Parts: sequence; C-alpha cells; structure tokens
Amino acid sequence: MCGIVGTLAAEPVATDIYETLVCLQHRGQEAAGIATYDRRFSVVKGEGLVREVVRQKHVARLSGRMGVGMVRYSTVGMNGSEETPPFVAHSPFGIAMVYNGNLYNYWDIRTELQEKDNRYLATQNDTEALLHVFAVSLENEIKRHADFFDALCASVASVFQRVRGGYSVVLCIAGKGLVAFRDPYGIRPLVWGQRPSGIAGVDHVFASEDTSFQILGYDLLRDVERGEVIWVRQDGSVQSRIVMQREFRPCIFEYVYFARPDAFLNNVSVYRARLRMGQNLARKIQRMHPSLSFDVVIPAPFSANTAALSCASVLGTRYSEGIYKNPFVGRTFIMPGTSQRQRANKYKLSVIEFEVKGKDVLVVDDSIVRGNVSRHIIEIIRRHGARSVSFASASPPLRFPDVYGIDLPTREELIAYGRSVEEVRSLIGADVLIYQDLDDLIEAVTRKGNLAFSKPHCAYFDGDYPTGDVTEELLSRIESARAQERRQNEDHSLFYL
Repeated sequence: MCGIVGTLAAEPVATDIYETLVCLQHRGQEAAGIATYDRRFSVVKGEGLVREVVRQKHVARLSGRMGVGMVRYSTVGMNGSEETPPFVAHSPFGIAMVYNGNLYNYWDIRTELQEKDNRYLATQNDTEALLHVFAVSLENEIKRHADFFDALCASVASVFQRVRGGYSVVLCIAGKGLVAFRDPYGIRPLVWGQRPSGIAGVDHVFASEDTSFQILGYDLLRDVERGEVIWVRQDGSVQSRIVMQREFRPCIFEYVYFARPDAFLNNVSVYRARLRMGQNLARKIQRMHPSLSFDVVIPAPFSANTAALSCASVLGTRYSEGIYKNPFVGRTFIMPGTSQRQRANKYKLSVIEFEVKGKDVLVVDDSIVRGNVSRHIIEIIRRHGARSVSFASASPPLRFPDVYGIDLPTREELIAYGRSVEEVRSLIGADVLIYQDLDDLIEAVTRKGNLAFSKPHCAYFDGDYPTGDVTEELLSRIESARAQERRQNEDHSLFYL
C-alpha cells in the first residue's frame, strides 16, 4: 500500500506535494519521492520518512507547477532508493509516474516488456513496469490518433487489458499536463480536489486521500471514477472519459485500517464507518455474551480508537485510552520484515497501569493479522494487573491474502488461516475473543451516503476476489514470490543493523 499525489497549479507545486505526502505518511513509511516538471523533470527520492528524504534544499530545485509524489510501502520489489518511485520514462514526451496498488501479473509483464517491447527495466518495482506498459501504448497510439486525448484514452485502455490487479495512477506528461486514472473495478482509492487560482481559475490535485485538502485550501470535488481517465492540460482545462468499467468493488480495508479517519472515500466518511463498526461489534458482544461485563474498553491505538469509542458507548462501559503508543514508531503492519515488526512491537506500546489493574478489560482492535500485536497487548495488560482481558476485532477473521495492493501476508502467516476462533483465542491468550461478522462490517461501511457500490472488495475475509481471475495456482505463485522477497528484504535490513 502506498500514498500518491499529483498536482497542477498556478504556482510551484513542490511544497504542496511535500505537505500532502506528510498527510499520507501513514500509507507508506519505507521511502518517499517527488518529481516535478519545468521544461525537464527534477526528482528527489530516497528511503525514510518524507521529512527525512525531502529537505528544504531539495524543494528549491524541485521547480515547476506540475508534479507527482509518493510514499512507499512495497508489495513488489526490493527496498532501496533506486527502487523508489517516482520513475521517469524519456519517451514519448517524457513521463513521470506514481501509483498505488499491485500488479499480480508483474513478472509476466516484466518479461513481455523486455522480450517483446525491448524495454529495459532497471528495478524490480512494479511502478516502473506499469510506467513502461503505459509508455509503449502511448507511443503506439499517438501514431493512430490525431487527437492526443483519444490516444491517451486508448493507451489507458491498453493498460487495463494488459495488467492485472488494483491500481490508481497519477502521471505527468512533459508538455501535455497531468493525467489520473483508476482501475476498472475502483479497488484502490483516488480523489480529485480543486481550489481557486490564477490558471484557468482553478488548481487541481489527485491523491489517495483528501486528508491534505483542507490544509492546502482544496475542496474535494469527487472521486476519480473506476475506469476513468482525467487529463488536466497545462493551461488548466480538463477532459475526462470512462474507458472501461466493471462492478465497483472498492477495498473495505481502507475503512478498517489504512485510511486516516478524516478521509472521505467513495462518498463514505472513514470516521463514521468506523463508528458504525464499533456499534455493530458491541451489538454482537451483547448477543453472543449477554452475561459478560467490562470495567473498561481500551482501543489498540490508533486506528481502532474510533470503533472502540462507539463500542464502549453501546455497551455502556467507560472508554479509556489505557495503552500509549509511541508516535515515532511506524505502523508495524506495514513494516517490511517479521523481525522489524517484532522489535517495534516491544517498544511502541506501554500500558497506563491504573486504567487496567484489577479490572475486566475489553480491548478493541481494527483487525487481527498475524496475531503478534494482539498477543503482546494482552500480555502487557495482564502484566499490569488486569483481572481478565477480552479481545474484539472490528473486522472478521483474515484468512486470505490480498493481491490488489494491501500486503496482507501469505496464508500461513495469517493467524486465522485454517484455525477456529477458539484456536486463535488460545494463541493470543485472550479470555474471550469476538470477531465482527462480515455482513455487519459491510453494513457499517455502506449504511450511509449516496453510494455507487453495494459490496466492497472483502476477499481477505471471504475469498471473493473482484477480478474473478485469482486462482489457487496464482495465489501459490504470488505467495512464493512474496516469501522470497521478504527473506531478501529481511537479510538486507539485518545487514544494515
């Protein structure tokens, strides 16, 4: 999972891109990069957080009023500065691209590009592969179409036919403008914002979330539609077209975990969706365990805070943020290696003892993935004198990997894979374990709003992959490749400790 942004404005855009990436930092903490265009492309990128990679001295040379940026959490490819987007192709025109998602036929695409299209790939990053797929198509289509936008739409249609996965893309084309498009199923999010300015009366921004819009003076215009291409010319004028559409299946895990609570995606408030998750979870606890009572409800910080608050309200129990999370430790779910996640778990969380000592505690988390964090939380609460520790997940058991850009582990790493709820409860050490029902989770997301979808993508819970072509053979192949990459990345990380 990554966070992306692209903008075209009346004034230089480097600072706005930087500020947006800071607001998207929760979506990727391995690396960051910015590319701007001013007669030529200027690129700054590297490993680390945005503030570590992009310094004041860099902003001065990131000139131009059009650019793209990205915070990276890798799903394909090794780590390292050379593997970090944005990537630039020098023909046709010159193109800088960032994207959020995953191409699960990446290795086939890579082979085709090298053997059929005579394109050299310098990295193992799937952004570079997607960039070259687009560039090859655009080079061919501009020979067939007199109108550039027709050529552009035909190129994106070719991308839709050729690559498999979930993806949102923003790119700069030298001398032409800013382009944004989203996969035909709308799996990965992409929002469009505008603000008044001197160029054609409006500046434009496209981003994974609208979390920076208020800060930078943008208004959320709308989501980019599934299968839609939007072209903002350098003079600020806009053309858009739906190229291909399938059933709308936006990712439900954006609402469960990844998006910031102040984000508004696909006409759904993430904050309100999480409140409703907590309400539905509390009602299940009351149905399943009518005699169970708690002295305090504590969230696993921070993405579960909202659900825990509403859960406590429905249960009529005191809510307390009795676990403190060090804000300077990254999100362990999206750390690249098991050893890094386990080390981080030990020092990122601490318990406020008088909030739990002698009490019956209910811990609410957004999900249980590998079980490492859940087990650690229960252990440290017990260590501080809790009488009992129950655990509730705002989402159902995770039993299937994701292939569309959220790097959920291989099935064998998922604690719920092949196990009953009781077996998971025993492994994490809880007195009681409650999972949200899938229907209740979907209801929490879809209850309110003028929605164009009825069922989000929930394959990690039920195995129903929206694209319809995810087979057991494909899953085994992907899992094998990801396991090998993780081993290589962990070896790389340990080398530098």
